Amino acid sequence: MRKIIYYVASSLDGYIAGKSDDISKFILQGEGVEKYQSDLTSFGTVIMGRKTYEFGFQYGLEPGQPAYPNMEHHIFSNSLKIDNPSESVKIEKLSLDKVNEIRQNAKTDIYLCGGGEFAGWLLKNGLIDQLKLKLNPIVLGGGTKLFGSSTANESWELTDKESFSDGLQILTYDKKK
Repeated sequence: MRKIIYYVASSLDGYIAGKSDDISKFILQGEGVEKYQSDLTSFGTVIMGRKTYEFGFQYGLEPGQPAYPNMEHHIFSNSLKIDNPSESVKIEKLSLDKVNEIRQNAKTDIYLCGGGEFAGWLLKNGLIDQLKLKLNPIVLGGGTKLFGSSTANESWELTDKESFSDGLQILTYDKKK
């Protein structure tokens, strides 16, 4: 079965966006970001929640279109409605069975894009296999937490660490068995 990999930018204090979804303090270009963008080409499937998908609209993403042209998209939401979505964009009801079906049918590991509440729900249900944190040398003090309001308790093992001259690090953690 394919792994679900939560590959996400985080501040030192565990936020994936600041207040009002502000991401302007994050490192948005450079070697670490190029590495992240290159890594994304290995994924054929992406899963995300409604808020993450809609966040892309302010950056030019058209409703119903894929955020990543090379990936099959599964947007998990019990409320999102889109007329005539692209063939590669599926709106899914929040369901453990559906997540497991996607895992079984995916041809590559699965990119968990964004996070917050959806990532927290996946964590609570033991469905995140690997964390790849683009750790930014910033403290935001508030905003969207890495795992939303989840209180799940999980142990991870650091398996890789890459550091870049701008202070960005990509830390890879596998779930401890």
